[in-house]
Amino acid sequence: MVVRPGSFAVLLPVKSPGTGKSRLSTLPDAERRRLAAAFAADAVAACLASPLVGLVVVVSDDAQFAASLVREGVVPAADPGAGLNAALRAGAALAHDLRADLQPAALLADVPALTAPDLDVALRHAQEAGGAWYVADADATGTTLYTAPYDGFDPRFGAGSAAAHAATGAAAVPGELATLRRDVDDAAGLAAAVALGVGPATTAALG
Repeated sequence: MVVRPGSFAVLLPVKSPGTGKSRLSTLPDAERRRLAAAFAADAVAACLASPLVGLVVVVSDDAQFAASLVREGVVPAADPGAGLNAALRAGAALAHDLRADLQPAALLADVPALTAPDLDVALRHAQEAGGAWYVADADATGTTLYTAPYDGFDPRFGAGSAAAHAATGAAAVPGELATLRRDVDDAAGLAAAVALGVGPATTAALG
């Protein structure tokens, strides 16, 4: 494995494109599958463009799709099938085995407008301040990024995850961070991401 510089191992949970983004139900199945795959590809690219990311772990229930995202600095991990937070803990354990010097950072894969500068701001804030941090989504109820030292890594993704992470003692990363906060759960979220400017894979998938 080629060792990249950086301080964080980003854990990217990715469902099979066949089952991902089910709430984009207004779109034809083939288009929804293309978009789910493209979102993940653009998230990986944004991570690799960040100098603070030393490793990306793609945690997925679809080994073939995970393998398609692997490149220098990206490794696959099998989803143990016990939910999103269990998948993230499995990814953190693998990352720790590979690079114990890196702090785990869970990043949702449905942020197709994400830019490396926004990711850098959030990760650098966490690095300099220490402890556990999360980035609330655009609705201020969910979470798009959560990071903590390995021994205290306790992801709480799911309904109301921003409050759940805060309840563990994690603090909210300040700042606009528009491209990092803009997750896509439905057609309105997709339109908002497109308005910000999505990555090349998502642009191509949208035609």
